[in-house]
Amino acid sequence: MAVAAFHPSVSQAALLEFLLRIGDNALILGHRVSEWCGHSPALEEDIALSNTALDLIGQTQLWLGLAGEVEGKGRSADDLAYLRDGFDFRNILLVERPNADFGKTLMRQFLFDAWHYLLLRALRDSSDKRIADIAEKAFKEVSYHLDRSRDLVIRLGDGTTESHRRMQEALEDHWPYTGEMFLADGFDAELAEAGVIPAPESLKAGWEEIISEALLEATLKKPADGYMHKGGRRGVHTEYLGFILSEMQFLQRAYPGATW
Repeated sequence: MAVAAFHPSVSQAALLEFLLRIGDNALILGHRVSEWCGHSPALEEDIALSNTALDLIGQTQLWLGLAGEVEGKGRSADDLAYLRDGFDFRNILLVERPNADFGKTLMRQFLFDAWHYLLLRALRDSSDKRIADIAEKAFKEVSYHLDRSRDLVIRLGDGTTESHRRMQEALEDHWPYTGEMFLADGFDAELAEAGVIPAPESLKAGWEEIISEALLEATLKKPADGYMHKGGRRGVHTEYLGFILSEMQFLQRAYPGATW
């Protein structure tokens, strides 16, 4: 299918790259969060995290489904999820980081949710109607994700001595992976100029405001900006992605084309 069917003034390569990036973020984080199913510290959290994972996987199907149409090679969302190698994935490094303890899972979720919320809010006004429609649906789900993760970060940060220590440790552990969310390349510039996406750097001020207000309530200290890890958006990943894919893709790789 020609890219003109979606947006006539941007290249197929730029549009496809963006759709893979946003779809892969949802896919990999959705898989990570799903790992808590049956293992959460409380039944309510087990249900909430499972629902969050389902929301993200549902969004993945929409974004990667559209990516397959834009690519025009007959690949479905499932093909893109289960039949690509690690260097073909375009998710940011933050979402592939290990769950570790519950505090690190929640902090990773909050840092991502705040950015995801702002991105989807802006994408609702995308000049590409298909992107705007998906963003409208996903925004409602991610608004809930942000409310929930923000509340829990505040409650645990301003909780016991132990919960405060763990949340501060989680914040410092994940912080060097947040800068990648605001990096831009030629694809981003092309799409932003056409009004398809917001410029990545334009989201940073709003993100910092959400984060700073929550950390203040949580009595957590925001780390100083320093070296920021990057590479995921161009296919350079940590070793953790390989372990995720070996589990997530096993069935399809072992039994190609298998269906229920």
